[in-house]
Amino acid sequence: MLILSRKAEESIIIADTITVKVVSIDKGVVKLGIDAPHNIRVLRSELVKAVENSNKEASHGDTSLLQQLVQKLKL
Repeated sequence: MLILSRKAEESIIIADTITVKVVSIDKGVVKLGIDAPHNIRVLRSELVKAVENSNKEASHGDTSLLQQLVQKLKL
């Protein structure tokens, strides 16, 4: 992992097509602006983790309804 120090209004460029700019720093909160091509997805990691956890929970959910449907289809 590369760790950089940036001040407000400073930026970094990734792969010639993505720019990450420090928009503001206020009370311990850093606001970033990300300029990337439309074909590059930019996601917040906590949202990705939340979706992954939700998918895991759904896949281990109650299967009794599915089992009831299977039983009815066998008739």
